[in-house]
Amino acid sequence: MAGTGFPGFIIVFGLLAFIGSTNAQLQMNFYAKSCPKAEKIISDYVKEHIPNAPSLAASFIRMHFHDCFVRGCDGSVLLNSTNGQSPEKNAVPNQTLRGFDFIDRVKSLVEAECPGIVSCADILTLVARDSIVTVGGPFWQVPTGRMDGVISNVTEANNNIPSPFSNFTTLLTLFNNQGLDTNDLVLLSGAHTIGIAHCPAFSRRLYNSTGPGGVDPTLDSEYAANLKTNKCTTPNDNTTIVEMDPGSRKTFDLSYYTLLTKRRGLFNSDAALTTDSTSLGLINQLLSSPQSFFYAQFAKSMEKMGRINVKTGSQGEIRKQCAFVNS
Repeated sequence: MAGTGFPGFIIVFGLLAFIGSTNAQLQMNFYAKSCPKAEKIISDYVKEHIPNAPSLAASFIRMHFHDCFVRGCDGSVLLNSTNGQSPEKNAVPNQTLRGFDFIDRVKSLVEAECPGIVSCADILTLVARDSIVTVGGPFWQVPTGRMDGVISNVTEANNNIPSPFSNFTTLLTLFNNQGLDTNDLVLLSGAHTIGIAHCPAFSRRLYNSTGPGGVDPTLDSEYAANLKTNKCTTPNDNTTIVEMDPGSRKTFDLSYYTLLTKRRGLFNSDAALTTDSTSLGLINQLLSSPQSFFYAQFAKSMEKMGRINVKTGSQGEIRKQCAFVNS
């Protein structure tokens, strides 16, 4: 987070004030009296099942990220159609999200213990954190008390969620719109260390760019050749899955940033992080520091993101089922 223990990171007091204004009623252990077993029920389920499907950890942190960037962290990404509107689930960046059924199962367990008490927004936020911890990644604090939103709009998702094709200026604008800054952009992108991608998210860098053979000249040529030969062998491949941090995908580490400095970031948006001097300086600072430093800074940015435009009190509802607003 800006201005707290990360020398050289930019300080944006206005943005911090913006974030602070949105989370006045979030608190640690919000459900301590109303549903004291809630967080343990969630954690236990994650610890039992994520080891059998560790790739879901990346999906849940992505789902949480996509949720918070549209109407705040209100569980709107979980909704099916509302008032006849096409929901966020149908947006292009959300069509490859997985794990909605997992969230529904967690919700049913919590509802059985404490009906109508724990929001889907909080469940998603806790599942994202607990999943990353379960696969060996960093821990961060999750204050709770979010209410669930009642609107989910596909257009808002398409307009507000950063695209893998975005340049640095577009990325930073989208982050600034949520009260986040360059620090957060660099740190939250670090979750790509355990990410996977489908070819359409980057194949234009292999086939439809300005370099020889259609390859993006900002992409390492050896890496590009390997991708074209062994992964996305045609421009129309829509199914092949590619590791975003090859050789280290199962480990939440700094390898992603090392690849960026070698021009081996998979997305345009990954490569874009090295095109800005401030962003590149932050990447180099992370790489010259212990992994524990990355974990600590990543945790601060995750905590900050989890407070974006949260609904509290009478601003939302506690959904009975995460895919449907209450009737």
